[in-house]
Amino acid sequence: MEKIAYLFIIIGAALWGTIGIFVQKLYEYGLTPIQVVTVRVTFAAIILLLALLIKNPSLLKIEKRDFKYFIGTGIFSIVFFNWCFFTAIQEVSLSVAAVLLYTGPAFVTILSRFLFKEWLTNRKLLALLLTLFGCVLVIGLFPLEQTQLSLFGILVGLGSGLGYALYSIFGKYALAKYDSQTVTTYTFIFATIALLPTSGLWKVENIASTMPIWGYGFSLGLFPTVLAYLLYTKGLEKVETSRASITATIEPVVAACIGIFMFGDFLTSWQFIGILCILAAVFFVQEKQKLPISIEAKRYHA
Repeated sequence: MEKIAYLFIIIGAALWGTIGIFVQKLYEYGLTPIQVVTVRVTFAAIILLLALLIKNPSLLKIEKRDFKYFIGTGIFSIVFFNWCFFTAIQEVSLSVAAVLLYTGPAFVTILSRFLFKEWLTNRKLLALLLTLFGCVLVIGLFPLEQTQLSLFGILVGLGSGLGYALYSIFGKYALAKYDSQTVTTYTFIFATIALLPTSGLWKVENIASTMPIWGYGFSLGLFPTVLAYLLYTKGLEKVETSRASITATIEPVVAACIGIFMFGDFLTSWQFIGILCILAAVFFVQEKQKLPISIEAKRYHA
């Protein structure tokens, strides 16, 4: 069962890696980064809400006192990390911002040690180091000729990593009480409520009548969002947050491969080594647990 959970996480992360296909198309129609994020979470919320209303409306029942979990996953994670990530891209560069985003597993590993009492094993630490080193190579940060970086850019970049990590943390608490579909649905509902009024989407010229925007928006909301988060959250039910987060860093590998085979990007020897490091970390972190801890977070849901 644990192996299936890891498979869900890997497939979900692979779907995350396809996001650039849809985002690039929406940029061509004049949408800003924050507007693309708004389109993503809004379509995802609509898809998830309709699916549950048809399939199992009872999963939409939550207690008001548990709103804090979905404020955590939807606003503190989804909204916050996207804002930090796009700001970091403007302040430093895409490659540096991406490396800082993938400090997420480090934050998850540290926070999980204190919140969920997950063991900080030598294998986990080594896998984490392999992951971070691999990400540096895959996105081309090393070798780096530019040495002067914006301090603010670095801070918001680290903020994106923290926000990225918070989904696993808040999600683990929520999963102790709710189904993974409920957690994912309310995550995007809360994110939509936070973003839609301030995004300025209505200012985009001919957005209502431009069908490709709707098509790409729906695809962005479905494949690298709804399906990706449902699979990742489902896998999170059976896998430690730290292991899940490290496993999910297969995403930049998928993104790099898409760039190579779909957009003709050139794969350097350093990037190839980075891909091998990340794949090694994904397999290496999946050691058999000595103690069953899948229900450990239940002590903390109150």
